[in-house]
Amino acid sequence: MVLHRIGDDSDTPYEDAYALAISEQRLPRFRMPEDTSPARAVHALIRDELALDGNSSQNLATFCTTWAEPEVHELMDLCLDKNMIDKDEYPQTAEIESRCVRIIGDLWNAPGAQSPTGCSTTGSSEAGMLGGLALKWRWRKRREAAGLPTDRPNLVCGPVQVCWEKFARYFDVELRQVPLEPDATGLRPHQLREHVDENTIGVVAILGVTYTCDYEPVAELAAALDAIERDTGLDVPIHVDAASGGFIAPFLHPEVEWDFRLPRVASINASGHKYGMAPLGVGWVVWRAEELLPEELVFRVSYLGGDMPTFALNFSRPGGEIVAQYYTFLRLGREGYRKVYEAAARTARSLAEQVRAMDGFRLLYDGQGALPAVAWTLTDPQRSPFTLYDLTERLRLRGWQVPAYPLPADRQEVVVQRVLIRHGISFDKIALLGQDLRSAVAELADGPSGAEPRPGFHH
Repeated sequence: MVLHRIGDDSDTPYEDAYALAISEQRLPRFRMPEDTSPARAVHALIRDELALDGNSSQNLATFCTTWAEPEVHELMDLCLDKNMIDKDEYPQTAEIESRCVRIIGDLWNAPGAQSPTGCSTTGSSEAGMLGGLALKWRWRKRREAAGLPTDRPNLVCGPVQVCWEKFARYFDVELRQVPLEPDATGLRPHQLREHVDENTIGVVAILGVTYTCDYEPVAELAAALDAIERDTGLDVPIHVDAASGGFIAPFLHPEVEWDFRLPRVASINASGHKYGMAPLGVGWVVWRAEELLPEELVFRVSYLGGDMPTFALNFSRPGGEIVAQYYTFLRLGREGYRKVYEAAARTARSLAEQVRAMDGFRLLYDGQGALPAVAWTLTDPQRSPFTLYDLTERLRLRGWQVPAYPLPADRQEVVVQRVLIRHGISFDKIALLGQDLRSAVAELADGPSGAEPRPGFHH
């Protein structure tokens, strides 16, 4: 029989993480503490605070990736110390970035896809701004060569994500945001002629409208610009903001022409950390030809031992998201992306059927033909016993984050709700949402909760 000695352990006092000095006070908010603290205690306390955040797996508002395989986490750890901007010090990470650009260029039917021009960014917002800068620089060079003024550039678009408003303000461009027509959810081709002129640097077409998740008709917009050029001589390029649709359309809607198959499409941006299924922090922009990226925008810097070209608004940033993007391309392949998003589209269709079966709602988008998502509004807001803001608040009691927001001008009187289906949002989870949605409607039948209207949603 084994004997166990019970000894005096006074030399190793009890040190539970919640009984240490840092745990017996509020965590510092305005000044760094004087003393060090045990790592496990600090970790536990910060983790406790983070638990107060919403559950990302129930966040049906965000386009962004909220689930990743364990191998992605391991690759991200390996790249924690790799600075993406230092391509001389980390040449293989730079090579992986280059491979991703070529793969994406091929996915978007770039001419000569073996060597398309493009780069990674911190996200689709930065990528879109880089595309916008290239539009502005090319327009300005043409105007200067013709001896024409260059002080009034404008950019024409429909209901865009807020990054385009930032671009216009930061880089001194007039944003001609075309109001929505009745029953429209995006820019329509016949609206272009009224807004395009000699100062238009380009038209932004949205592949996956933020508000309703459907596609703007890029091919028809291009045809309208072709007609304008024939009539007026104005050659206006298109930049496609495919932040969400750039990794959906190639797999679910390969027959839709929106990319470099259209000669008028000069550049495309997308978010790797949305439907590209990479972790947060990576976007992509690709130009159909090298000459469409003005050389003046490319900096060639000698830094940390190497000479390199760079086009970015940021400088130092981690390489892990780019490596994880490459992993996802290899791991899933075209077949995997297609299967994941076919499943997401079926899940969206199931939610649309549940919403359609409920009294009081009208579907704006049923999840078919564009992004795997569903958007709806109230059939008769004036007679409804509750608002969609009330419904949002009621669903939040169960942890669901389902946004409600008004459409852009001139349809701002229409308030909508939207649910996004992405990788990790299962059919079963959406069935549970449908159940909670029906319960919330029943509970609100006696009257509103008093939830306040919210401004436009820009996630």
